[in-house]
Amino acid sequence: MAGFGDATAVARVGEGRYEIDLDPDFGFAEAINGGYLMAVLARAAVDACPHAHPISTATHFLRVAQPGRAEIHVDVRKAGRTAATALVSLVQGDRPVVDALITLGTLDPDAAPAYLGAPPAPELPPVEECLDFAGGQSQNGFAQHIDLRFDKATMGWLDGAPSGRPELRGWFRLRDGYAPDPFALALAVDAMPPVALNAGARGWSPTVELTWHLRALPAPGWLALHGSGRMVADGWFDEEVEVWDSAGRLVAQSRQIARLGRGGA
Repeated sequence: MAGFGDATAVARVGEGRYEIDLDPDFGFAEAINGGYLMAVLARAAVDACPHAHPISTATHFLRVAQPGRAEIHVDVRKAGRTAATALVSLVQGDRPVVDALITLGTLDPDAAPAYLGAPPAPELPPVEECLDFAGGQSQNGFAQHIDLRFDKATMGWLDGAPSGRPELRGWFRLRDGYAPDPFALALAVDAMPPVALNAGARGWSPTVELTWHLRALPAPGWLALHGSGRMVADGWFDEEVEVWDSAGRLVAQSRQIARLGRGGA
């Protein structure tokens, strides 16, 4: 089993051209997880640009990515002293699968916020009191890489009793000991089940567009996730995720628009 670092490593094969074998274990039923794909695209962008960190990533998921070989095309649109911007595409079978516009910069690991509005970090029960989503079953596929522990108060949908409020809270870490970094945050913002499940949705809910922002470099340890939605309507729902590190700092934010699963609310 490849660890997260190896599973997201890209190989440069030419100017602005990269290759990767997408790991089937970072997905469900032959569909590769969007956060994993964003991490892969971010690695290529960082290699091609003069800055170290993906500050903003606006991603459009055009088709379902399949496990196996894929190409990554990086078109650097700007390379300035404080920021660079690149259009990054994941291609399989000569067809674009994912497009992302990524803005990069270099963050100071010791920077402190000049202002941080409410709300503060989500209040979560201790990890040992949270629900292990693997449920004690054999850890295969996504579950063998991702350790998710959920606040039981937000998991009523599992027992057929959704809360009616599109919200999930939980803890996140990689099982292989990979320390949190910007690439792990790309995975974290899209690691939870859809928040719409607590509003009565059912089935797989494909993300259409997801934008996430890196706000600070994370400290080692568990990451706290808080996902919420504003509206579920006409076959669509939105989802926002905040990620807080072990030092209580806001390190990532995301917003996505997604389709409801078939037979959804």
